[in-house]
Amino acid sequence: MIITRRAFTTMLSLTGLAALAGFSPLRLVSEAMAQSAADVAKPVSLPDMALGPNDAAVTIIEYASMTCPHCAAFNEQVFPKIKKEYIDTGKVRYIFREFPLDIKAAAGSMLSRCIANGDAPKYFAVTDMLFRQQNDWVVKNTTETLTRIGKQAGLTQQQVEACLKDQALLDKIAADQKYASDVLKVDSTPTFFINGEKIKGEASFEEFAKKINALLKS
Repeated sequence: MIITRRAFTTMLSLTGLAALAGFSPLRLVSEAMAQSAADVAKPVSLPDMALGPNDAAVTIIEYASMTCPHCAAFNEQVFPKIKKEYIDTGKVRYIFREFPLDIKAAAGSMLSRCIANGDAPKYFAVTDMLFRQQNDWVVKNTTETLTRIGKQAGLTQQQVEACLKDQALLDKIAADQKYASDVLKVDSTPTFFINGEKIKGEASFEEFAKKINALLKS
């Protein structure tokens, strides 16, 4: 599901985010380019949030939605093992890209970006916290809970409000999502690319290890 103007305006009224985010239309990218390994590798509107060295032999790119339970399960059960075994040892560069399935997911991604302010380790830490508290902020009052999380991370009330109504940031997230959908054919979360090879759905650590080890040997 791509965040469209209709979905955006409808979901805002349902989640309590309308007063913060306003009703400006999303300005989405309009043209899709031919898919290639280079298309997968490059960031589009927003800078990549990545862990691991730039010259790692293996690059994993994850497209996830902050409200996706399968993404949260992967974050809790599989990602820590990948990080310990491959990222922290310099064998893998891991990139996380936003693919929000609804306006609440978009708000969570915006908050992560604002709190991190370009600091990738901090971004991953906040994203991990949001995944682990997913039931709280998705099911309960979204704005109040995200505001609380933002304050816990050091933002003021005004900074959280400014973040959640940042139309330019929302537009960039939506543009990157549309690029992923149109060019990379991402249509569900989580979706992974391991050195350009697409893997759809929540995979086990053993499945990742098998593919990573094969690439490290080649």
